[in-house]
This record gives sequence, structure tokens and C-alpha cells, in this order.
Amino acid sequence: MYLPKSFENLVNNLTILPGIGEKTAERYVYALYEKEYDEVENLSKSLIEFKKNIKNCSICGCLSDFDICEICSSEDRDKSTICIVEDSKSVFFIERTNKYKGYYHVLNGLISPIEGINPEDLNIESLVKDRINKGIKEIIIALNPSIEGEVTSLYIQKILEKFDVKVSRLSYGIPMGSDIEYLDPIMISKAWDDRKIIS
Repeated sequence: MYLPKSFENLVNNLTILPGIGEKTAERYVYALYEKEYDEVENLSKSLIEFKKNIKNCSICGCLSDFDICEICSSEDRDKSTICIVEDSKSVFFIERTNKYKGYYHVLNGLISPIEGINPEDLNIESLVKDRINKGIKEIIIALNPSIEGEVTSLYIQKILEKFDVKVSRLSYGIPMGSDIEYLDPIMISKAWDDRKIIS
């Protein structure tokens, strides 16, 4: 099948994104062709800007434009709590609920021996070494209720036993295997209120 080279190149580049197959990529290319040059140029610039500027916060591990993210640099947050999440998507989702006002710690993954992901591959050491001090009263574990989430939660719970800190986790009237980012904000708010003390 004949395709102009620039068309084909763009299709191939779009298919690197998750959930975008060849057909979807082709639809996007046709849609981009219909856009004004300025709009496409702005899209191109924002992609390059994003890739150049985005990094992990040096404290919590969340995606940020700065070395220290806005949440970690805020003096208005509750300094006595840290919420442990799998990834930055979970932080952004929880923030939308306006339910939690403490700090976060992003693991950037979950323990999964099948995929070769071990505890040392995650952002766990800095939590124990640098973040738990006398001011921290509660650690909230907010990981997805999957097998990997359960394994990771149990591992973290075990390493936190030596600290004088309350450990809780979200109450899961949430279906096993579901992702926090896909839950209804009302459901996550309820889970927050009903979180259970686990140690």
C-alpha cells in the first residue's frame, strides 16, 4: 500500500504510545493534517518541552517540572502524613479528590517477581532512609488492589514495623484488580474515610 513517507513516519512514531495501533495512528495523522500549522507546531513544541523539562521530584519521586515538586515544597501540607502510591498518575488522581492534604511517596512501580521487579528496583529505600522522622505520625498505603499491590503493601508494612508510626491503607470496597486512577472520586473518598490501621 502506498503511503507518503512523512505520513508513514508519523504513523510509526504514534504507535509507540500505549493503546495506539496502526488504524488509530492513521486517524490521528489525518486529524493533524486538518489542523492549522500553528496548532501542530504548538503540539510539537509542547512534546519537546515536556521531554526536556519533566523529571522525578528528588524528595517524593513524583513527576515535576522542578527538582522538588510543588507538593513537597508546599508549607501548607500536613507534615505528619505520607501517602505511598505506585506512580505519579495516582498522585494526580488523589489530588483531584481534595481529600488528602499530606505528602506523597511515589514507588514508581510495584514488586513483581514475574516481571523481574524486586524491592530494590523501587523507590523504597529513600522512604525509610530520608523521610520517616519524629514528625511523621501516619503512613497511608494507597496501592492498587492487585496481587502486585498486595505483595508490595505487605513488604512495606514489614519494613515499617521498626518505626513508631501508624500504618494504614485505603479500605477497598474496590474491585480486586482495579486501578486507583479509574475509580470514581466518590469511591476513593469513601475508601479514604474508611482506611484501616494495619500496624
